[in-house]
Amino acid sequence: MTSLRSVFASATALATLSFTIPTASWAEQPIPVVATFSILGDMVERIGGEHIALTTLVGPEGDAHVYQPTPKAARSVAEADLLFMNGLEFEGWLERLAEAASFDGAMVVATTGVSPIAFEEHEDDDHDDHDEHAGHDEHDEHDEHAGHDEHDEHAGHDEHDEHAGHDEHDEHAGHDEHAGHDHGTFDPHAWQSLDNAVIYANNIAAGLAQADPANASEYYTNRAAFVAEIVALKSDIDAMMAALPADKRTVVTPHDAFGYFAEAYDLTFEAPQGMSTESEVSAADVAALITQIRRESISAVFIESITDNRMMEQIANETGATIGGTLYSDALSGETGPASTYLDMMRHNATTLSDALGS
Repeated sequence: MTSLRSVFASATALATLSFTIPTASWAEQPIPVVATFSILGDMVERIGGEHIALTTLVGPEGDAHVYQPTPKAARSVAEADLLFMNGLEFEGWLERLAEAASFDGAMVVATTGVSPIAFEEHEDDDHDDHDEHAGHDEHDEHDEHAGHDEHDEHAGHDEHDEHAGHDEHDEHAGHDEHAGHDHGTFDPHAWQSLDNAVIYANNIAAGLAQADPANASEYYTNRAAFVAEIVALKSDIDAMMAALPADKRTVVTPHDAFGYFAEAYDLTFEAPQGMSTESEVSAADVAALITQIRRESISAVFIESITDNRMMEQIANETGATIGGTLYSDALSGETGPASTYLDMMRHNATTLSDALGS
């Protein structure tokens, strides 16, 4: 059995580790499994079906970047036989949580086999256009707004049980106020590529099948159906993105979460914030982005479901750009929202971009 510490030892380990699952025989009781966040949870549920009892730690509209595990989360992890994680250092809080819960089940890293985008690639892309414009005196007034220190990290989360009671954290939940949210070498948002979603599905099905051989054929059948829907959706999105005009292929969002989507469709995504919603935003970067929007006549900017959008509204006001719509980056919407499943989320994002930029 792979130790927890070796699982979390490095970004490379998270990117390459598959899973080590002791073969076991369960009765016809659903297998208790945990997924770390809503997008991954939806995939696990699609493939696991009635044979799993799923707990998702960071639910719809929740932000895994600022998630703080609760005692309830620790209990769920302790009772799980399988723990599905994204990897690529997305869940910086998970090692402490798993250790606090004395988790002794099996971990499945959904990004195993993904070709990750290096963080440095984003840094180079984001700053090549900004460096020469950074520090413009005319934008000094952004100093007091750019960082949004007053950002409410719990905004939009009140409706989720798994986020309730954050003020009752204790040491058993593995919580450290400042630990575990920094990202490392690679962009963790690999699910923003539909090709990568097929890899996620393969890893999920293989993990479930190894843990529960009696239902392996059903897991693989569910996987095949899910992949067929992914392929069909990709064809639709390919057409939408190909139709975008050459001068409308720059997308401005609050944080750097769409690198894999950008790579798939030859788009440029600009964001004042880094890969984590906890990243500091500099006034110079905001000023440079405003200059770029004006210079390139970018007509629309986009907000995200999990971020404080006051900064983007300010940028839109100062540049005359419109708010093109809401994109879902790191979490699904609630059941009545437009992105309540992974496939709905990807279709919604593509349609929103097409509607705002395609004309």
